[in-house]
This record gives sequence, C-alpha cells and structure tokens, in this order.
Amino acid sequence: MADTDNPHLPEHFPDEIQRAVKPGTALLRLETAQGRQGILDGAWWPRSRDIVAELPRLVTELVRHLGPITRVGLDANAWDELPTRLTVDDRVVHIDSFPVGDDTVLITRGDRDHFSLLVVPPRATPDAARAAMAKAVQGGNVAGAEQILIDTGTNPDRPRRVDDAGAGRQPDDLT
Repeated sequence: MADTDNPHLPEHFPDEIQRAVKPGTALLRLETAQGRQGILDGAWWPRSRDIVAELPRLVTELVRHLGPITRVGLDANAWDELPTRLTVDDRVVHIDSFPVGDDTVLITRGDRDHFSLLVVPPRATPDAARAAMAKAVQGGNVAGAEQILIDTGTNPDRPRRVDDAGAGRQPDDLT
C-alpha cells in the first residue's frame, strides 16, 4: 500500500475510543496515548473461540479508527478452525496463525504498522476481564499479556502471581 492511499492515518488511537461498548459489539479497549510506549496497544475480549464470528466485529471497529487492516496474527491454539483470510466489509484481511501461546492478536495496518492487543479469554468473568483490559491500556504498561492475565485472575488455567508477603493476588486488588 502506498503512502498516498491513506495519507492521514492516525499514529495513535483517538480518545473517543474509550466510550462505552454497546451490546453485541466487540469488547475492545485501546490505549490513547500519543507515544504508544506500553507493550500492548489495547485489549480485546471476544465472546467465543470462533474467529469467523468474532474477528469481523473487531476489524470493523479498528478500521473506523485506524484505517484499513491488512493482516491479523493469531495464536493457533487459542481459536477453533482458522481460515487463512476473511472478507470484512468488502476487504480481504489475511490471517496468520502460529502456535505461540502469547495471549495476543497482532493487527497490521498498511505494510509495517503493527498493533498488539491482549486477548482476554472468552470464559473470563466480567470483573476479571475489565481488570485485564484496564491494565493492558494503562499508560507505560510493561507487563506482557500472559502476566496481565495471571495478575488479574483472568485465566483460571494459570496460577496467580504471589506477592512478597506470600498471599495470592486477587482481581479486586487492582485499582
């Protein structure tokens, strides 16, 4: 894609992306900081492991704020059957999948502009999902996706981090 195809693509997410989510839409939070200094650019909470049902809503919302999305990178183990491409709003989105287990989805805009989103497991409780999503978009966050899910108790298959006092950290301990 030439630079002239989309000359005014934003380099960060606009502040209004933090608005309340309407029922039936993708549950998504994005960092709005100018510098994109954290490890993650946002978080996504899909409702199922069916990428064909979940991904179009995510891509549609991202396109509204970022411009055309050309490629999505997914963890092959986190999803049921994965196609190699999907057509979303009359545009082909290529899907790459690898068995990486890193709890993220990578979004590519243009040729080289990448955004990394934490993927909250569909079975997460609403409180744990909100805590994980908030931590992922916290300015300057340096915790990776896996650690955020552990810290917030979002992924019950993984143990919670133990603090210095030896007590397990609970999701409501986060502010």
